[in-house]
Amino acid sequence: MGGPGWGLTAPPPRPPTVELKIEVVLPEKDRGKEELSAGGKGSPRAYQGNGTACHFHAEERLPAPHPYPGAQDCVEAAVCHIKDLENGQWVLGLGGGGRPRMREVELGWGKVLLVKDNGEFHALGHKCPHYGAPLVKGVLSRGRVRCPWHGACFNISTGDLEDFPGLDSLHKFQVKIEKEKVYVRASKQALQLQRRTKVMATCISPSAGHSSSTNVLIVGAGAAGLVCAETLRQEGFSDRIVLCTLDRHLPYDRPKLSKVGPGLQRGGSLGVQGPVSSQGLLQSLDAQPEQLALRPKEFFRAHGIEVLTEAQVVTVDVRNKKAVFKDGFKLEYSKLLLAPGSSPKTLSCKGKDVENVFTIRTPEDANRVVRLARGRNAVVVGAGFLGMEVAAYLTEKAHSVSVVELEETPFRRFLGERVGRALMKMFESNRVKFYMQTEVSELRAQEGKLKEVVLKSSKVLRADVCVVGIGAVPATGFLRQSGIGLDSRGFIPVNKMMQTNVPGVFAAGDAVTFPLAWRNNRKVNIPHWQMAHAQGRVAAQNMLAQEAEISTVPYLWTAMFSKSLRYAGYGEGFDDVIIQGDLDELKFVAFYTKGDEVISVASMNYDPIVSKVAEVLASGRTIRKREVE
Repeated sequence: MGGPGWGLTAPPPRPPTVELKIEVVLPEKDRGKEELSAGGKGSPRAYQGNGTACHFHAEERLPAPHPYPGAQDCVEAAVCHIKDLENGQWVLGLGGGGRPRMREVELGWGKVLLVKDNGEFHALGHKCPHYGAPLVKGVLSRGRVRCPWHGACFNISTGDLEDFPGLDSLHKFQVKIEKEKVYVRASKQALQLQRRTKVMATCISPSAGHSSSTNVLIVGAGAAGLVCAETLRQEGFSDRIVLCTLDRHLPYDRPKLSKVGPGLQRGGSLGVQGPVSSQGLLQSLDAQPEQLALRPKEFFRAHGIEVLTEAQVVTVDVRNKKAVFKDGFKLEYSKLLLAPGSSPKTLSCKGKDVENVFTIRTPEDANRVVRLARGRNAVVVGAGFLGMEVAAYLTEKAHSVSVVELEETPFRRFLGERVGRALMKMFESNRVKFYMQTEVSELRAQEGKLKEVVLKSSKVLRADVCVVGIGAVPATGFLRQSGIGLDSRGFIPVNKMMQTNVPGVFAAGDAVTFPLAWRNNRKVNIPHWQMAHAQGRVAAQNMLAQEAEISTVPYLWTAMFSKSLRYAGYGEGFDDVIIQGDLDELKFVAFYTKGDEVISVASMNYDPIVSKVAEVLASGRTIRKREVE
């Protein structure tokens, strides 16, 4: 390896090119394990089958047919010479000066990601199933490839999804070596689909109408709830699962990204779960709920996952293991997952109940906001991620967009003063007017509908629609008398296994605090879409007594005016920000440090630098401040 320094070179932006020398401190138990063979032995002269990591009860194990039943359904070709991909130094996929270890190659009707790692060749789907990012631009390390956009990780030996966001895995194709050429064989259908849903167990105890008991009850049908249900089926659980939600829709993709052009890289919505994911909903203006659905109706039927929509749990009786719904229906459970999410904070000023003031939570809310804002005056209260995304989108629709914020700079607590000011300038250049260090004192109406927003600074803003994005609180009021522990803010404390203080009761998502492993098990609340996925899976695994622990590195994303911002880590309490690149050009990397340690990173136009740092942190290594200064 040549010493403890790892070179992290941020790609495309030019000038300036930023080379980051990061010192990686290995945990004692991992030292001496990192050298990989540079010679690169060839793979066996036989096809490598497609692996899976699903587990089933003995009576449920499925036969393993040949993956491609007929030659006419397959395509096979030589895709490169074995020396076209050489093992480089282990530098988070940079190749260490040798030829690249990942390459996107043509194969018949499609493309394949070809990987060489530790002398073995692997062929996988080339696009991330989450939103289609080209994985060849991602990060290769520790036997997995990490998406450059949103941080999802896939095992290169099986194609299985190992870290989130997203629900599906990659197809794994067969590889052989002949006469120093690499051959890949793949199903034509798999090449076109570019995603693989893992095999799931069949439910053997379906409900008979409204049966009054279930093996697993999941309260909340966001990312955590859905991933929990799917993981149970993937791990062979064949008993009844009931998923209940306040929404009228099946589980849908709150941060759904629009397909508005390459500037947004097929998207650009907040990767924060919260009460809403604004831009995704707003930009899906004409989409029906079915188009936003994470899974179609047929999926839930096929896998025996019952979804109760518009179903509100009002109390939980942990002694008798029973949930009581608002309509009086009672449902007994054996295992319970609480993933109720959060509720948006509202204004408490005079006139707070006038019409056309919104806290966006549903697609219907988003549609109404855009309809009311078109050609008129919009005011956004709150300059956090939600408010700024809404403001960015409305600039193309509204006559005017104003943002009201108590802080001096947008994103200051999250991204720091300098980055916040750079983003503020971008908004100002796009006709957004800011009113900082002030609050709303009154909402004035005309004929019951919003007409003006009055600020404590005495400024009066014309307003036909107002969006409030001032934070959220955990939606856990129904648990106050249950015996399930809540902290002073209403969050549900859980351990590394997502267990509450009550045996058999787990919690995940926005409403929990949990120990963040790589921050010395500090109890934190992280309302990220990606984190909710990971917590849902860990909860499911521990319902099955697998003793899994939450260990994922937080990863979020957003985009405004076709500028994508990525963020990884947990930066609360940072005391310094080290910026490389050009803030004025919005081509930068910002490292957030506490003491001598880098605790988070943000970037614009420097993919995949955030995914690289996320992979370092995920491996248990420490990045030192002096190495990025």
